[in-house]
Amino acid sequence: MSNQNKKLKSIPDFRFTPTIDKVGVEERVARIQTRSIKDEAKLQGMKMVLNMIDLTTLEGKDTPGKVKQMCYKARHLHDAYPGCPTVAAVCVYPSMVSIAKNELKGSGVKVASVSTAFPSGQAPRNIKIDDTKFAVDSGADEIDMVISRGEFLAGNYNFVFDEIAAIKEACGKARLKVILETGELVTLDNVRRASEIAMYAGADFIKTSTGKIQPAATMQVTYVMLMAIKDFYRKTGIKIGMKPAGGISTSKLALHNLLMVKETLGDEWLTNEWFRFGASSLANDVLMQLMKAKTGAYQSADYFSID
Repeated sequence: MSNQNKKLKSIPDFRFTPTIDKVGVEERVARIQTRSIKDEAKLQGMKMVLNMIDLTTLEGKDTPGKVKQMCYKARHLHDAYPGCPTVAAVCVYPSMVSIAKNELKGSGVKVASVSTAFPSGQAPRNIKIDDTKFAVDSGADEIDMVISRGEFLAGNYNFVFDEIAAIKEACGKARLKVILETGELVTLDNVRRASEIAMYAGADFIKTSTGKIQPAATMQVTYVMLMAIKDFYRKTGIKIGMKPAGGISTSKLALHNLLMVKETLGDEWLTNEWFRFGASSLANDVLMQLMKAKTGAYQSADYFSID
């Protein structure tokens, strides 16, 4: 049982989690998407977005050279823009953690690693634990694990809970982000239930997606997860972070997500300690918008590295 579990007075019966008003969620999201954001707030928000990004490469063709280049970008997003923040973290496969850790030494940028047979999660628990321990021993500050969606959809909620708790234990001091893979959960009710299982089992963050399945981080799904975090905090006093990942590629969509966080959870969650974006192309779009605001013209995409 994780340290977080030990703080909880009781674990609920996950068969009876709240049902979601799908129409109500869609109406709420639609209202947020029509909001206009003033220029000064937009600039502040875009810098905040950059500092919340987990710059990510999770491909079979990843090489040490690619990881080193991405780590350089994480520290130097755009040298022509003074005061540009760093990203929050670099996310890689366990085999690349030691390389990223060395490249990011002294920068304050975290190293995150996927584990538990990412992205499918189709492996025995002992393999998933070993995968996690290897990443942590290599220097990972954060672990992004995937839940066993097949077990969840079969109604084996205790299996999913126990597995998350075991991975949390294997993380040691590393923070744990639990990926629900919402595109495979089918319903918003399932998203809510999976969120609760993850939080009660010891997640430090709940995360929408691997980025390998569509749909990924829709605003409707993110809103349901934010409400689950809000309710959990009210019941337990324990703060949980949120990470939408997959499909967020424009500054406009990222800003609408930040607005939704602010109105649902409050300003306390508007830091990279409690909110992240899992993205590869988002950083470049935000940088292009910042340079447009500064110079009055869009820079060519050639000025930005391909992540």
